[in-house]
Amino acid sequence: MVNCRGCDANLSLTFLDLGASPIANDIISIENLDSPEVYYPLHVMTCVQCAFVQISEVKSRESLFRSDYVYFSSYSSSWLEHSQKYASKMVEMLDLSEEDLVIEVASNDGYLLQYFKQDGVQVLGIEPSLGVANVAINKGIPTLVDFFGERFANGFAATKKPKLMVANNVLAHVPDIHDFIEGFSQLIAEDGLITLEFPHLVSLIKNNQFDTIYHEHYSYLSVMALMPIFESHGLKIIDVEKLSTHGGSIRIYVVPKISSRVTKDSVSNILIEEAAFDPRLESIWKSLQERTLQIKVDLLNVLIECKKNSLVVAAYGAAAKGNTLLNYSGVDSDLVAYVVDLSPHKQGKYLPGSRIPIVGIEHLNANAPDVLLVLPWNLADEVRTQLNYLADENGVKFLRAIPKLEYF
Repeated sequence: MVNCRGCDANLSLTFLDLGASPIANDIISIENLDSPEVYYPLHVMTCVQCAFVQISEVKSRESLFRSDYVYFSSYSSSWLEHSQKYASKMVEMLDLSEEDLVIEVASNDGYLLQYFKQDGVQVLGIEPSLGVANVAINKGIPTLVDFFGERFANGFAATKKPKLMVANNVLAHVPDIHDFIEGFSQLIAEDGLITLEFPHLVSLIKNNQFDTIYHEHYSYLSVMALMPIFESHGLKIIDVEKLSTHGGSIRIYVVPKISSRVTKDSVSNILIEEAAFDPRLESIWKSLQERTLQIKVDLLNVLIECKKNSLVVAAYGAAAKGNTLLNYSGVDSDLVAYVVDLSPHKQGKYLPGSRIPIVGIEHLNANAPDVLLVLPWNLADEVRTQLNYLADENGVKFLRAIPKLEYF
């Protein structure tokens, strides 16, 4: 029996079952193309006690976030714009100066801290994957290559405590959430602020975002489930901000319990909304499973029909969410000829499971398909605008599967 990572109760309620899948970000090199892959259950459970939605840990964090981890935040222009706006907001809100320290946990390639540095604020990144950390270091962003948690906090030597700590799209990637949050509790200044961004469970449920489920995402988060965890570590959530990023995220503002900062109405408001989409309700999880299956059926029908009519289908974006969609749906290179990705670190390799070859934008331009399936639907409008010339010059049709299968 598996226990809840939030409250340690036994887990017995299925939230969503996507069968078995390889690790979503384990891109395959040409040298390993003939080697077998390991498939792991993608079975999401809900804690009936605290409403924490989670999957079992099938691989250690060390094996998932290796030195060759290939996700680079700076390849999305919309994400960079979002990050720059956040940095400006925090500099003004907290009156940050060269005397202050900002720490980002899971700082990736320096995509965010570069904007604080431009404003003269002291910065430090903490990033476990050496490959992306080195990109940040080469940008001049001080970065420690390590996993964050209580051990890190105990061994961290600094002349000052950070006035701001940031963790964007990492909380879901943490197998031991109590250890992770305790690290913030120990490091943050008494008058400091912690902000964390993550895809909201409500958005997943409302918009059929089942493809955000993969083995690197241990948790699917709500304020309802997080509040008691933060409180057990001497922290409190004082504000919640809705964001459009990643198809519907939230940013929570967290401070030490002793802080004089007042809790805003946004916290109670989000709890009311979450109660209507409580993952413990049969009407909620049953509907999600049915809608997920429908997308699979619809996608296969369209791709098979294209094949019958000798239409070439390609995909755009070798992202983890796309791999969940393709593998759950049983799509491979018989139905999708290739996938385009802007990251040179992925080009020349193959998607896990489906074994679809990953190519650069120049291949797309030279070999325009009849249909382009945009896998990162959260960037679909951005991609559509950038590649509109394909529709004008080649008659390419753009397709997305989430929240429903449609041409756009």
